[in-house]
Amino acid sequence: MVYYLIALIVFLVDQGTKYLIASRLELREEIPVIGNFFLITSHRNTGAAFGILPNQRWFFIVITIIVVVAIIWYMNRVRKSSSRKLLPVALSLVLGGAIGNFLDRALNGEVVDFLQFNFGSYTFPIFNVADSCIVIGVALIILDSLMDMNRTESNNKSNEGNEPV
Repeated sequence: MVYYLIALIVFLVDQGTKYLIASRLELREEIPVIGNFFLITSHRNTGAAFGILPNQRWFFIVITIIVVVAIIWYMNRVRKSSSRKLLPVALSLVLGGAIGNFLDRALNGEVVDFLQFNFGSYTFPIFNVADSCIVIGVALIILDSLMDMNRTESNNKSNEGNEPV
């Protein structure tokens, strides 16, 4: 149950921040936070991450529904495992972020993005809280997979010495 609460918190923070941006800033309006390095910028994205596949609303809606169902199914399987605590948290972050961006696409046909980082003359693609949680969740899934492979290798090595001769 705690993992669904994490997903709900991610969803609510994402939707709350998007609402504040959409209702208080004009499109393309910028507020410097840390000079020109970090700005709050009102932006809309009709595509996926980094604006790829623009104007593919129904494609993203269908894919997101499939991903959300798969995450919920998998999360119910792995949360019962006492050895894997990181994976359900990671899946919760991805779930909350996916649902947050899904709602934007389903209702408005676009996602509200607002976190902008500039590195000299390079501007990283503008993103939002949901995107951040999805990226962090995927990174934690990879980390959990690496840790699980390490645990499996350690168990296999410790069992090699216990085989009957």
